[in-house]
Amino acid sequence: MFSSPFVLAFSLLLSLPILFFLAPRIFPPSHTSVPISLDDELDDLSLFNRAASQSSSNPSNPSRVSHISSSKNPKLKIAFLFLTNSDLHFAPLWDRFFLGSSTNLYNIYVHADPAVNVTRPSTGVFQGRFIAAKRTYRASPTLVSATRRLLATALLDDPANAYFAVLSQFCVPLHSFKYVYRSLFVSPSFDSTSPESDPNLSRLGIRVRYKSFIEIISNEPRLWKRYVARGRYAMMPDVPFEKFRVGSQFFTLTRRHALVVIKDRSLWRKFKMPCYREDECYPEEHYFPTLLTMADLDGCTKYTLTRVNWTGTVNGHPYTYRPTEISPELIHRLKESNYSESYLFARKFSPDCLQPLMRIAKSVIFRD
Repeated sequence: MFSSPFVLAFSLLLSLPILFFLAPRIFPPSHTSVPISLDDELDDLSLFNRAASQSSSNPSNPSRVSHISSSKNPKLKIAFLFLTNSDLHFAPLWDRFFLGSSTNLYNIYVHADPAVNVTRPSTGVFQGRFIAAKRTYRASPTLVSATRRLLATALLDDPANAYFAVLSQFCVPLHSFKYVYRSLFVSPSFDSTSPESDPNLSRLGIRVRYKSFIEIISNEPRLWKRYVARGRYAMMPDVPFEKFRVGSQFFTLTRRHALVVIKDRSLWRKFKMPCYREDECYPEEHYFPTLLTMADLDGCTKYTLTRVNWTGTVNGHPYTYRPTEISPELIHRLKESNYSESYLFARKFSPDCLQPLMRIAKSVIFRD
C-alpha cells in the first residue's frame, strides 16, 4: 500500500525533465499564434508576380546596368523603405535630409503595422507614402513578408528605383542625401571591399561593380541553434547548414537582388515555418542573408551601411541612444567604418533624441 503512492510520485517527478525536453516536439510551437494567413500569402504572391513581370518586361530596367554614372543616368533613384510599428519619430530629420534634393533621385515607401495607430505626417516627404500593409510581429516571418512587400511595391512603382534601402523608424541619416547618392552610384572608392577593376572608369567617377550592402555572417556563435530552431532537419534539403547565414534586417539592395527576393519561393517555404525555439528564431535576420548567399554571394559586400551598437543589448534589441549622448563626437564615431568610407545610417535612437539631433543637423550631420 505504501510503495504504490511512492512509486507514482517518483514516476511523476522523473517524468518532469523528460516532459520539459520533449514538450517543444509535442506541443505546437509558440509562433503558431501569429501565422501568416493563406489570404495574406496569396495577396502577396499576386503582388510579387506583378512586380517581377513588369520588371522583366522593361528593357531599360536599371537592374541590367553593369556600371553606374550619375552624369549619364541622372534619374536612377534610391528607394527608401521604412518598416515601422510606431510613429515616424524622426520624420523632421528625414525632411531635412531630403531638403533641396530633386525628387527625381529618390522615392519613399512606408509599411506601418495596421494594428497600431501610426500618425501619418500631413506634410513633408512621408506624406502619402504609406503602402498597403499587414500585421507584423517581432522575431516572426511577418517581418520578412513586410520587407518583401515594400520591395515589390517599390519595384512596381518606379522602374528607375535602382537601390532599395530598408530602414526602421529608429534609424537616422548620418550624411546628406547628396553624399548618400554619390556614395551608392558614383564614388569608385566608397566600398573598400570591392576595388575597381578598371582605373580609367574609376577616374571618370563610374562604379564598376554595383553591389548590395547586406550583412552576411557565417561564424556567429549561436548559428547552429538558430538553424535548428524549427527542428534539426526542418531546413533540409533547400537550406543546408553550411549555407545558413545571419545578418542585420536593415540593408541596401540592388534592383537585381530585390527581384531575387520577391521571386523566391523555395527558401521562403522553409523560413516561414514556425519555430520550437522562439529565443533563437529571427527569420528577418536569417532569410535575406541566406537567400543572397545562395543566389549571388559575389554580388554582396557582406556588410551593412546601417551602424548598430550591440553592446549592452536587452532582449535582442540593440543599444538605444538617449538625448544626453547626442553630440558631434557621437555622430563622427557612428560614421566610422572598416568596410566603406562611412556608414550612411544609424540606429537605435529613442524618440526624444529628435531635438538634440535637429540642433546639430546642419552643422554636423549633413555637413559633408
